[in-house]
Amino acid sequence: MSDIALHKTSAIPIIDLAENVVRSRFLEFFTANIRNPNTRKAYMRAAVDFMEWCAERGVTSLPAVQPMHVAAWIEDLGRSHAVPTVKLRLAAIRHLFDWMVTGQVVPSNPAHAVRGPSYSTKKGKTPVLSPEEARHLLANIPADTISGKRDRALIGLMTYSFARIGAALSMDVRDVFVQNRRLWVRLREKGSKNHEMPCHHSLEAYLDDYMEAAGLRDHPRSPLFQTIGRGTGTLSESPLPQANAYAMIQRRAKAAGINTDVCCHTFRATGITAYLKNGGTLEKAANMANHASTRTTQLYDRRSDEVSLDEVERILI
Repeated sequence: MSDIALHKTSAIPIIDLAENVVRSRFLEFFTANIRNPNTRKAYMRAAVDFMEWCAERGVTSLPAVQPMHVAAWIEDLGRSHAVPTVKLRLAAIRHLFDWMVTGQVVPSNPAHAVRGPSYSTKKGKTPVLSPEEARHLLANIPADTISGKRDRALIGLMTYSFARIGAALSMDVRDVFVQNRRLWVRLREKGSKNHEMPCHHSLEAYLDDYMEAAGLRDHPRSPLFQTIGRGTGTLSESPLPQANAYAMIQRRAKAAGINTDVCCHTFRATGITAYLKNGGTLEKAANMANHASTRTTQLYDRRSDEVSLDEVERILI
């Protein structure tokens, strides 16, 4: 509920002026209907934006919203936002009004008749590191402090297990376990699905080193990746927020002299590309990444980038 609290209903004119039953139904959509915190934030952002847009144009109640309002809003968004963002926000409004229809707040869903912009891609936009860059980054992280060991273990986890940052940061110490004389990790992926896989030998070394130095093995229910106490240099028992992890990655990449504009997802894409480049199959990669479809996995496959670069170098002038 902490993210919902950031957006009081009083910040949304249409909802603020509505009856209590409408306000309650609106908040229930985000609290009772959406379990994923990232989806909740994205959908709330879309709802706030749309309601404010409507209020500026004299639409003061949910039943007054018409398909032409949704279509005009989508048209405006398309001038300043990427197509995937526009499609996500339209999906949010569609789901919100579906929820309002079933709650008998509005008679029909005005977003159903609106078509979003078409979009097709065969390659994702996530920045990817070469295997040499990834190794250099990991080797460049000082391993003489708890924070260094933690950061190396986190980046290694995302690279070698294809873990999403959200799944990595939600791990407890007990989610690192031994099975068949090998270290395994348990990731809570999208849809609250548990995904288990063995550790690469490098990742095993990073995790063992970090957990041993931090004394985490005796605290199985503690967060695996924690913030560092201010002025203490020791773990704080508080889970590392995603914003802090992003800032850490930026800082470590800069210190290693890497100019690629890396993000948390970079290491997932880097690991998948390296796996496929070394003879791994797309089907196995999809299973390891916990993708429902190999088409999603293909967005992370950047082997064609190297081919394109080789071809460009053929232009001899």
